[in-house]
Amino acid sequence: MLFEIPDRLLPGNPHPLGASYDGLGVNFAVFSANAHKIELCIFDEAGRKELARLPLPECTNEVWHGYLPEAGPGLLYGYRAHGPFEPLRGHRFNPNKLLLDPYAHQLSGPLRWADALFGYRFNSSRLDLSFDRRDSAAAMPKGVVVDDTFNWGNDARPMVPWSKTVIYEAHVRGISMLREDIPAYQRGTFAALANPRFIDHLLKLGVTTIELMPVHAFLQDRFLLEKGLRNYWGYSTLSFFAPEPAYLSKSELNEIRRTIRRLHGAGIEVILDVVYNHTASGNEMGPTLCYRGLDNASYFRLIPGNERYYINETGCGNTLNISHPRVLQMVMDSLRYWAESFHIDGFRFDLGVALGREGSGFDPGSGFFDAILQDPVLSRLKLISEPWDIGPGGYQLGNHPPGFAEWNDKYRDGVRRFWRGDAGQRPDFAARLSGSADVFDRRWRKPWASVNYIASHDGFTLEDVLSYTHKHNEANGENNNDGHSENYSANWGIEGATDDQRIVKLRDRVRRAMLTTLLAAQGTPMILAGDEFRRTQHGNNNAYCQDNELSWVNWTLAETPEAQALIAFIGCLNALRRRFAALQAGHFLHGAHEVSPGIPDIAWFDERGEYLSSEAWQNPEARALAVRRASIAPDDQPEAVLLFVNAGHEAIEFRFPKPDMAWHLLVDSAEEQTAMRLIEKTSFTVQGHSAVLFANHDPGVLI
Repeated sequence: MLFEIPDRLLPGNPHPLGASYDGLGVNFAVFSANAHKIELCIFDEAGRKELARLPLPECTNEVWHGYLPEAGPGLLYGYRAHGPFEPLRGHRFNPNKLLLDPYAHQLSGPLRWADALFGYRFNSSRLDLSFDRRDSAAAMPKGVVVDDTFNWGNDARPMVPWSKTVIYEAHVRGISMLREDIPAYQRGTFAALANPRFIDHLLKLGVTTIELMPVHAFLQDRFLLEKGLRNYWGYSTLSFFAPEPAYLSKSELNEIRRTIRRLHGAGIEVILDVVYNHTASGNEMGPTLCYRGLDNASYFRLIPGNERYYINETGCGNTLNISHPRVLQMVMDSLRYWAESFHIDGFRFDLGVALGREGSGFDPGSGFFDAILQDPVLSRLKLISEPWDIGPGGYQLGNHPPGFAEWNDKYRDGVRRFWRGDAGQRPDFAARLSGSADVFDRRWRKPWASVNYIASHDGFTLEDVLSYTHKHNEANGENNNDGHSENYSANWGIEGATDDQRIVKLRDRVRRAMLTTLLAAQGTPMILAGDEFRRTQHGNNNAYCQDNELSWVNWTLAETPEAQALIAFIGCLNALRRRFAALQAGHFLHGAHEVSPGIPDIAWFDERGEYLSSEAWQNPEARALAVRRASIAPDDQPEAVLLFVNAGHEAIEFRFPKPDMAWHLLVDSAEEQTAMRLIEKTSFTVQGHSAVLFANHDPGVLI
C-alpha cells in the first residue's frame, strides 16, 4: 500500500458506478435501495488482510458513494452492506459477508468454497431463515481498481455486413489448450487468440466473425468441484464487467485489447456470448457473493407474496430483475463497457427471452430491447439472441424485434432430419434453405436474422451428429440423464468411432452435404470450432462440466490430409458465398419477382427439372430437391445459383430447369475437391447423400 488510508472517505460522486480512478484518487459508487449502510473494505496486496473498513458517507438517489484520495490502480477492495435480514420479505443483508462490487473491472484471487460464504448457517434446521455471523472475506475474491487506458492506434471495427457474415463459435480456453505451437503460459487465454497461426486458420476457413463463449468472470460451482468436475462453459456469471481471470496469461486487461486489435487487423469481428439472465448465486440456498447481499429485493425477480423464493425462468435458481431501472442500467453499462473499452463488435444473449420478460411475459417491446435499440453505440453492433428460456411461453423464435438475429434451432433440427433421411422433410428443409421466411419474414427483418447452424457448443459436435445415435454423457456424473435425448443424429452403421472405411466415407459425404447446405442457405451461417476437422466429444452432448481433453479442441486432428481437405472445402464454400450475391442473405425471396423474363428470384424443382406441385411437396418419401436463386450482379446482368440435393441412398439424374443456361459446376459434395467446370450436358448425376452447387457464371479466381 503506497498511501496512507484516511479515517474517513470524502463524499465523492454517485456516478459513474463502480471504482473510478481519476489520477488523484478513486471514486466508489454502488447501488442499493434497501441498505442502511454500506462499508468499503480495503485489503492488502495479497487480498488476505483487511486494512480498513470505511463507510460510504453519502447516498444519492439510492447510490452510495465516497472518494478515497491518493488511491490508484491495483487497490483491492470489496463491500459490506448493512440492512434488514428478512428473507420472507426478500431482504438478505448480512454485513459479515464481503461482497463483490457489481461494477468491478477485474478480480483478484479465486473464490474458495467455505460455509462462511452463505448468509445463513449452512446446516441449520431453519435453512435460509437462519443468520450466519462468520466473516467470508478470506474465501472471497476481491475487486481490483484498474486504469482502462489503452492505445488503440488506428483500430477500426471491421463492420462486416450481416449478409457476408460467417460466425465461428469458440471457447477461449478450449480452442488453444492443446495447441503445442503456442507457448504453454498462453494456452487457454486471450493471448492465444492473437497467434498468427490461429488467425490464418480463421482466414483460410473464410470466417468473418468469432463468437466467444462467456468470458465474464464465472463461478466454479461447488457441486461440480465435489464430483471432480469443473464449470467449463462459463454460464454462471460472477461479474458482468470483469473477465475470467484464468483467461488472462499475465493478469493484464490489455491482453484482451491487444488480441481484439490483432483480430480486427485481420478483418475478423469479435462477438461475446453474455449471460445477463441470472447470476452465479443460485436460489435461496445459494451463497451471498454480491447482488444478494447488496439488495436482493432489487436485483432479482422474487415470487410476489412469497419473496423468500426466486422466480426461476432460467433453470439456474434465479432470474435477474431486468425490469428494475438500476439493474437494466447495470446491464447496459456492462455492454457499453465491453463495446467501448474493448471494441467488441457484438453480443450473443444467453436465454434472451428471460431478458425480454415484463410482468405479462415475453415482450419484444420490453425495456431491455428498447434500451439497446435506442442506444447509439449498441444498436450498431451485431446483436444475437438465444430465443428461449424455461419459463411460460419461453420459446420465442422469430418474435424478437428487428435489429436482433436469433439462433435458429429449427434450422439445426430440420437440416439434421433431412440429411438423416427422415420422411416428409422436404417442405421444412426448403423453408430452412430460404432463410426460414416462415419464422422471420415480418417487420421488415432480413434473412440474416436466422443464425443457421448444424452444431453448437450445446449438443453434439458435427462429428458426433454423424457418429452417435444416442447421447453418452456418463462422464458428467448424472447417470446419462442430462442433455437432450433427441438429437436427430445417426451413426450410419456403428455407434461411435470406427475403422470401417465404408462408414467413414459415408459420414464424410453426409458431412460435406450438410456443410454445403449450411453455407448455401440464406441466413447467417455459424460453424462450431473444430467441426472443420472432425472434432469429437465421444457422444457427450452436454459437456458443460468437462474442462479437459473431451471438450478441448484437438488440433492434431487438423494435420491429417482428410482434415486439410475439409478445411479447404469449407473455405471454398465461403469464398463462393462472398462471390455470388444470390448466396448471401440480402432479402427474403418468394418467387414473386422476376429478375429477368422467366427467371423468378427463387424457384423450386424436382429432379426432372419441373416446378414442384403442391401434391409433390407433400410426398413424404421425396428426398430430392432443386432450388434456383437469382439476383442482379454488379454488372447489371442476371446472376443465378442452382442447388441440387439428394438425401436418398441412390444416385439421381437431375435435369437442369428451364430456361436453358450455361451452368458452371462449383461444388459437388460427393467429392473432397471439385474441379470447377462448365457443364455441357442438360443433366447432372447427384450421388446419394450429396449436394451440388452451380452458377450461371464462371466464378473466376476466388479470394
